[in-house]
Parts: sequence; C-alpha cells; structure tokens
Amino acid sequence: MRKVILPIVTALALGAATPAMAYDSGDQISMQAALDVATDLGVVTVSHTQFLGDEWEIEGRDGVGRWMEVYVDSRTAEVRNVNRGW
Repeated sequence: MRKVILPIVTALALGAATPAMAYDSGDQISMQAALDVATDLGVVTVSHTQFLGDEWEIEGRDGVGRWMEVYVDSRTAEVRNVNRGW
C-alpha cells in the first residue's frame, strides 16, 4: 500500500506546483498597474476588469457615480481609450 500512496502523493504535489510556473507574463504590466492608471483617470469603484491580450479593460464608476470604461495598453501602460457615461 505504501508503494502506491507515495507516487500518488508525489504526482499530486508536482501537479499542484506546475500551474504556478506555467504562466510567464513577460513584459506585460500587472492588473494592479492598469488599475492605478484607471484610478488616475477618475475611476473610484471598479466593477469589471478583463485582460484582452494586448490591453486591460477596466469598467467602473467615477466619484459622482458615472460609468467609465478605460482601456490600458498591457505593455506600455498608455491609455488607449476612455469611454464615459454622461
């Protein structure tokens, strides 16, 4: 029984560690960096964040409750577009 359990435990441990090493973000900015850019533009409450490959899409509300959508370049952190609901 011991000969069967040890390989199973080892395989589970290796399988759990693999996803953490599988993703390499390269020179992409983090979600937090994109959120900081959106915050600088006036987003106070974030309702949705999505990574679209080459940009971050951040939706939320400004200080008076108006809807905002900010698109941030995922490599340069430059603002690509801002949509505001008036």
